Amino acid sequence: MEESDVYTEDGTVDIHKNPANKKTTGNWKACRFILGNECCERLAYYGMSTNLESYLESRLNQGKSTAANNVTIWSATCYITPLIGAFLADAYLGCYWTIATFAFIYISGMTLLTLSASVPGLRPGNCDGDTCHPSSRQTTVFFVALYMIALGTGGIEPCVLSFGANQFDENDEAETLKKSSFFNWFYFSANVGAFVAVIFISLIQMNIGWGWGFGVPTVAMVIAVMFFFSGSRYYRFQRPGGSPLTRIFQVIVAALRKMSIKVPEVKSLLFETADDVSNITCSRKLEHTDKLKFFDKAAVESQSDSIKDGEVNPWRLCSVTQVEELKSIMTLLPFWATGIVFATMYSQMNTMFVLQGNTMDQHMGKHFEFPSESLSLFALVSGLFWTPVYDQFIVPFARKFTRQERGFTLLQRMGIGHVISIFAMITAGVLEVVRLDYVKTHNVYDEEKIPMSIFWQIPQYLLVGCAEVFTSIGQFEFFYDQAPDAMRSLCLALSFTMNALANYLSTVLVTVVMKMTKKKGKPGWIPDNLNRGHLDYFFYLLAALSFLNFLVYLWISKRYKYKKAIARAQ
Repeated sequence: MEESDVYTEDGTVDIHKNPANKKTTGNWKACRFILGNECCERLAYYGMSTNLESYLESRLNQGKSTAANNVTIWSATCYITPLIGAFLADAYLGCYWTIATFAFIYISGMTLLTLSASVPGLRPGNCDGDTCHPSSRQTTVFFVALYMIALGTGGIEPCVLSFGANQFDENDEAETLKKSSFFNWFYFSANVGAFVAVIFISLIQMNIGWGWGFGVPTVAMVIAVMFFFSGSRYYRFQRPGGSPLTRIFQVIVAALRKMSIKVPEVKSLLFETADDVSNITCSRKLEHTDKLKFFDKAAVESQSDSIKDGEVNPWRLCSVTQVEELKSIMTLLPFWATGIVFATMYSQMNTMFVLQGNTMDQHMGKHFEFPSESLSLFALVSGLFWTPVYDQFIVPFARKFTRQERGFTLLQRMGIGHVISIFAMITAGVLEVVRLDYVKTHNVYDEEKIPMSIFWQIPQYLLVGCAEVFTSIGQFEFFYDQAPDAMRSLCLALSFTMNALANYLSTVLVTVVMKMTKKKGKPGWIPDNLNRGHLDYFFYLLAALSFLNFLVYLWISKRYKYKKAIARAQ
């Protein structure tokens, strides 16, 4: 039996730092622990965050706008902190030990949060009914816990996803197909956790108390960590490749130093290590590309290059692979930008969809009212439905026609999601037109709610959930697949930052729209009384922006060339 049939060829090792055995490590036998960890971690995250705004209002005595701003800032922080964990994973610790480190911070934050809501002295006191008057110490303890959680979840999330994908050897065709499927089931597991949290944890918080409401997610996080460490002997470990930022700046500095030097027409004259493997740990050599030719100057050998004992000064001369690392990152940025616009559309579920639902009849039967915030459950249900359908039915069916092993290319998959998102915004706009027509016909402009069921919003939520299955999962796989081997966690973290910037973009859009439309005594498109506004115009504006974004996406996709590795990892 050949060595390639026994051991992985991507440079991964087992828990004992020996070459990873294909039969005893990795694959689905390892991923079941990672998927279980993700499900419980998302249950913990959404369990403590879904009603966070209500806690700030009732227990910390914050106004609606202050509470909303605090939740927005905290949520954005959760999507920025992945950059920290991802950098440490790629550069120094590796995914496994980064997850272990930030899991400790995460559990500590969850524990402190539970204590702040249940232990006398830490729990807000002086309560009058549903409103409390906490001391500054109690408020400080709560926010310290909250931002420990933000650091913990941010450090874990991109590393868990990257670590799971690393369990499949890219040099093995059969395992490569399983890796594509892994991204689908990772998303499915996350949605299962979120679904359970939104339904059951919310009920605990509202009916039993916040101590239990935060305590149960804390236990879920402990179970998540137990899941993760239980699979240690099955995992494949990718060794860290050193600081990716250092390598990026080395290319930039070397290229700037050689601005006057002409790049040779024969690309084989560019500097590359003579070995079959890359000089970057656990990274394959990359084939030279003609894009962003300026940076090729960094790989042009000159007399000014400092070479001592056969070693090159990397601040003066870089290998082709190192140059291609930078090029790969830069060619991902346009897709990252289009992803921000898509995420802005997705964020409407928590803002404009909710405002629209607040004006409609929320009754389900005579005695129960369905909160407009909870209608996002249908987006989760849509995701839970379409993920296995896509993986088990759509991919095999599409494969017959496209002859692509994934069914669709990653770019095609993301593009389909972009198109669905346009229809989601159009659907929301059409519903608002119908709602405003009812208001006008029956002259109920000053009514807080109109007798039109909130469940007419379900189609737009279902479309948003479907769009996410195509675009969001596709983005994760695309950013992992096309990232340099030693920068994968960092590139996945970059994809998480789209959500943070989408929140800011949405806020800017609303501010600009209101400033432009609230003139000459007009109430604007999104006034406090939506019956006198034109929220439909705002949805159509988002649809138009999504369409323009899709055109840009098509343009950059047409010119994009997939990464091509030409040697195995060391």
